[in-house]
Amino acid sequence: MYSESERGGGLAALLRRPPLQVGPEVSVREALGRMGAERVGTVVAVAPASLQPLGILTLRDAIDRVALVGGDLDAPVASVMTGGVVALPLWAGAHQARLLLARHDLRHLVVVDEAGRFAGVVSRGDLYASRRLEADDLVEAIQSAADVEALAAAARQVQEAAAAMVDRGEGAERIGEWIAILNDLIVLAAIDLAEAEFELPMVRWCWLAFGSEGRLEQTLATDQDNGLIFATDNGEDADLLRAQFLPFAQRVNRVLDVCGFPLCKGGVMAGNPRWCLSLGEWRGRFAEWMRAASADDLLNSSIFFDFRPLAGEWALADGLKRWLLSVAEDNPLFLRFMAANALRSGPPLGRIRDFVVDRGTGLLDLKRDGSRPFVDAARIYALSLGLTETSTAGRLRAAGIALRWDNRENDALLEALEFIQLLRLRRQRKSGSPPNLVRPDDLNDLERAFLKESFRQARKLQYKLQTRYQL
Repeated sequence: MYSESERGGGLAALLRRPPLQVGPEVSVREALGRMGAERVGTVVAVAPASLQPLGILTLRDAIDRVALVGGDLDAPVASVMTGGVVALPLWAGAHQARLLLARHDLRHLVVVDEAGRFAGVVSRGDLYASRRLEADDLVEAIQSAADVEALAAAARQVQEAAAAMVDRGEGAERIGEWIAILNDLIVLAAIDLAEAEFELPMVRWCWLAFGSEGRLEQTLATDQDNGLIFATDNGEDADLLRAQFLPFAQRVNRVLDVCGFPLCKGGVMAGNPRWCLSLGEWRGRFAEWMRAASADDLLNSSIFFDFRPLAGEWALADGLKRWLLSVAEDNPLFLRFMAANALRSGPPLGRIRDFVVDRGTGLLDLKRDGSRPFVDAARIYALSLGLTETSTAGRLRAAGIALRWDNRENDALLEALEFIQLLRLRRQRKSGSPPNLVRPDDLNDLERAFLKESFRQARKLQYKLQTRYQL
């Protein structure tokens, strides 16, 4: 839908040519000459010794800052470039890049390797193969919100716009990505407002998104699933740091509640001491789940395996993700337990009737019985194959490539998931009807046929798991 980086390669997959770089002392004239020869619109100035990016110069910058004001083309690039570049590592995801572009109103983003050396540039065009975010007014409303009331008003506008997208018939994956970026910006704004009220410890920290938010699959009806990770690099006391972070995290949770994201009924929020942990404590928690968790423990903890960074030091969360993937890959018994758990219930297909509905209500649960089999299977493949993707569709695409599934077979899985998600969104637009629940008799013949086939695809995916783990 957007770009090749959705297929599991991170931003590295978008860097199709050697990066254009110059020293900061190079003249604007020479830089423009090299840009013309390479047919690119951007050049990055790097430090000669470390190769770390110092600034970026675009063709538009050169026109505005040199040509139109009668500037000196022989002046060094350092005198006209934009310094303090916003950068992401090669292994970062496309969503992270889109979020930074929107948050900082940028057209280009610098990419660096693990040592912080310049690796290339990605643009809005690279990240949106078909169409861009198309929400400039909403982004402006969110980022200009000076208080909770203004932010809540902006959040209501996002909800209304998302509902309009459903009514227009936009695709479910695109709607999910659109909602994710704007909701992320709301969370970042809430964090900014709360951070101004508290004096936080001088340690690295990162706000984490779990569950559907972590998977970029929020719908029109969603609550909070978040946590916080902090570093104890210099031997700081984790309990003391937690006590300092909790009031801030609880304030963020309350602000998000006002903005239309209800408090999690299960208490999975950064303001809960259980989910405001040091890096070592998070590792210990995941290790405990992987070592000795019961089936119910795995069920309740599954949303945590979908985490992604949202605010603060993203490298903290990315380091935790790398550790988790390396440990999970070496733990086949845990993965087998996860697979067995995912197979405890199957799609509601009957042998005689089309669907097996709830006897009391006559309803199907599109979240529990429809999208969840895809989500659970994709999570297990991500953990077993070391995939950094968090979205279900992205995980299935990457798993299909890694395991060499037939392209048509994988496309059918993705189309089935897309239809179920879109049907969920449409049901949430019907006033008076419970979200995610549908009565099969309320669907037209084509919808019933598509839903039946989508459930069959979910069953095929479960069969793949059953075969892989000999269950």
